[in-house]
Amino acid sequence: MKYNKVIEGKFLDRPNRFIAHVEIMGHIETVHVKNTGRCRELLIPGRTVILEESSRPGRKTKYDLVCVCKEGRWINMDSQLPNKAAEEWLKKGILFPEEVSVYTERTYGNSRFDLYLESPGRKAFIEVKGVTLEEENIAYFPDAPTLRGVKHVEELVKCMEEGYEAYLLLVIQMKGIRMFRPNWETHRAFGEALREAQKKGVKLLAYDCLVTEDTMEIEDPVPIDLEEPYAE
Repeated sequence: MKYNKVIEGKFLDRPNRFIAHVEIMGHIETVHVKNTGRCRELLIPGRTVILEESSRPGRKTKYDLVCVCKEGRWINMDSQLPNKAAEEWLKKGILFPEEVSVYTERTYGNSRFDLYLESPGRKAFIEVKGVTLEEENIAYFPDAPTLRGVKHVEELVKCMEEGYEAYLLLVIQMKGIRMFRPNWETHRAFGEALREAQKKGVKLLAYDCLVTEDTMEIEDPVPIDLEEPYAE
């Protein structure tokens, strides 16, 4: 995925989860943040950020904040990009080598999954989760409690039990990651749901991304560790 027109700025503050103040060439601009998550470890005053200029007329803000440089590493934090990148990646035939049809936002049961794949011999639902939280080169999800995320994992189990293939694809929006772990401290129920889903046959996938100032592309698989630390 490639952004059309980007500009560099310096992050100043974030009054609420929808907007931020960024300094661009000496001018302070109010910009839209394309991620409603906490992102506290990313959006630190003084950090370099990348903004995409919007082409939509009538907007209150001219730019979207889409990427941040954390300790020399570019991290994409656009919550809409993982689904688009996953769709591109799947169409390359990396997951399903045969020719497949890829559909977005397909409803099943009480959930709407991000992607649905179909070939003459296979049918699969895929839920995509973008991952931006990193500590010591380990990626974590979620960065805040997510009842919706737990529900999606449980619904993937139901899909599989009714004859579909089911995947949870964790798109880690950066490079240099050595492992993915559930964020047990923030939301233990999500980690438990992942372990139960894997036991029942849901395929868990984690991939890092090659990220530049204006691009993000899914690249290499990352090991998944579902062991709960300090579990008794």
